[in-house]
Amino acid sequence: MARLQDIFVENLKKHRRKSGFTQAQLAEKVNVSTHHVGMIELSRNYPTLELVERIANALDIEIYELFIDPLSPNTELERLRHEIKSDTRQLLDEFLEKALSTK
Repeated sequence: MARLQDIFVENLKKHRRKSGFTQAQLAEKVNVSTHHVGMIELSRNYPTLELVERIANALDIEIYELFIDPLSPNTELERLRHEIKSDTRQLLDEFLEKALSTK
């Protein structure tokens, strides 16, 4: 089992790159130095919970996504569950909006 810090760092790098941000761009968005982001990604600094929240917001992801072990067999199931839940909620909202607007 991987350490939580290692899981966080790998997820941070993955989501930062997926979002198309450099370390400098992410640092600017979360109001810290590029050096600080670099040190976090090297596991030499630890972010505060407040910074973790700002990072997740900047990357447009849920906070828990930074802590999911990518090697866990349940990771993909959790991602699908979250996606289905989100899609279902959106469909229900659209249906209710249409139903209420026709009355």
